[in-house]
Amino acid sequence: MLQHRFIDSARQSPKKVAFIDRTTGRDITFKQALLAGLILARRFRKLERGRIGIMLPTSGGGALAVLGAVMAGRTPVMINYSTGAKKNCRYAQHQCDFHTIITTRALLEKTGCPQLSDMLFIEDILATLSPLEKGFAFIKTLLPTPLLKRLVGRNDLETPAVILFTSGSEKDPKVVQLTQRNILSNIDSFCTHMEIYGMDRLLAVLPYFHVFGLTINLWTPLCLGMTSITYANPLEFKTVAKIIRDTKPELLIGTPVFLEGYIRQSEPGDFNSIKLAVSGADKCPESLRQLYREKQNLEIHEGYGTTETSPVISANPRSDNRAGSIGVPIPGVQVKILSYETGEECPAGEVGKILVRGDNVMGGYLNDVEESSLKLKSGWYDTGDLGYMDADGYLYHKGRLKRFVKIGGEMVSLVAVEECLNNVTDMDCECCVVELPDSKRGSKIVAVTSKDVDSSKTNKRLSEDLPNIALPRKYVTVSSFPRMGSGKTDFRGLTEHVWLLEQEED
Repeated sequence: MLQHRFIDSARQSPKKVAFIDRTTGRDITFKQALLAGLILARRFRKLERGRIGIMLPTSGGGALAVLGAVMAGRTPVMINYSTGAKKNCRYAQHQCDFHTIITTRALLEKTGCPQLSDMLFIEDILATLSPLEKGFAFIKTLLPTPLLKRLVGRNDLETPAVILFTSGSEKDPKVVQLTQRNILSNIDSFCTHMEIYGMDRLLAVLPYFHVFGLTINLWTPLCLGMTSITYANPLEFKTVAKIIRDTKPELLIGTPVFLEGYIRQSEPGDFNSIKLAVSGADKCPESLRQLYREKQNLEIHEGYGTTETSPVISANPRSDNRAGSIGVPIPGVQVKILSYETGEECPAGEVGKILVRGDNVMGGYLNDVEESSLKLKSGWYDTGDLGYMDADGYLYHKGRLKRFVKIGGEMVSLVAVEECLNNVTDMDCECCVVELPDSKRGSKIVAVTSKDVDSSKTNKRLSEDLPNIALPRKYVTVSSFPRMGSGKTDFRGLTEHVWLLEQEED
């Protein structure tokens, strides 16, 4: 159990710092974290039955709220505050059948979210703790370890550990319930695969409402007895780069957008403490790898995962890091590639649908039997991604099946067009392609860039690598790309924005 692993960490090193919270400037030891978790668990038991909403930033307080919920036998429902906090609160309550949401006034002010009737503020809870509550929790910390573990949850790995929501970058978010077994198996396999045991400090800036942040930035250090260096806003690149320089983490894990922001705000030598840098959640461009090599003498190890797989499926091992690949499956995870036309298993090198099986795979979407049956068959989860496996067992990602469009009877990969577009534009020009309806061809490809480009010259260069049907029919410049909380491009939001611009022109 996750909370049992944490108790082992707290017993082994009670005075060790569990959280260096750079948002509040406060350090929290494992002993203090255990006490706080027990106090919050007692409060949470009185508030809700079954599930409890948590909308808190990446911080010591946010981690303790999740810990307290799990210790209370409540399933934390992690609410995304980056893409419409009020809307996501109501969506989560409706989908997951709960009322109470634990949040903080500072977050509501920053996101512009109104206070809802079901919200409770973590600062109010902490301010109203009685001496009796604190004393009762302190006595619990002195109990023998086996008895303390029994008080915070029986040893049942099928117990729900968290409810998360898919990104919603393509359609409405799906509700993913992950069990204790799902997350623990992923922590153990990923840490073994990437040789993380023995590392001591981890930079934790990914949001906890994203599975990447929840598993790797929150539960992994708690289970391994590592120190988390937390900061609430991963988009404050200059501040995070300074935090890396000052606090000297050994493990840096992020999305390409975040990692690029940090490296550009750093000076040579700032990342000397980093022993391992891992990129996930989106494709890692070769230009970013090169930037890390040149500026900080660091190799980026790319990995791959999904919310439904807790999240890690594969990663490039430290002993054999292959650029362009998303690595080999981590221990205990099986991957197979199936033809999206015949359903037969593909030979090495042939692109098909990526399917995954293992203890890290969810049991199904909450209250959605139809979607679960479409995605899960005989224990295999259909990721909706396309890729291939080479003869050495390395996996290569070729894009989302939904990011293919049919033009003139041919399937065109939007990801492939994006890759070529990135190769022929300036390094500081962000590029994306979207599909819009077309009265003559059914669909057309529109290129979206963050800087003005010469469409005629760009298409001429693209034609050297792409067929005519894959060339963008239009170019649109936007000042900034809409983002999900993980830093990934919000394709649905971007497509809607481009469509509206086109309607205004017409």
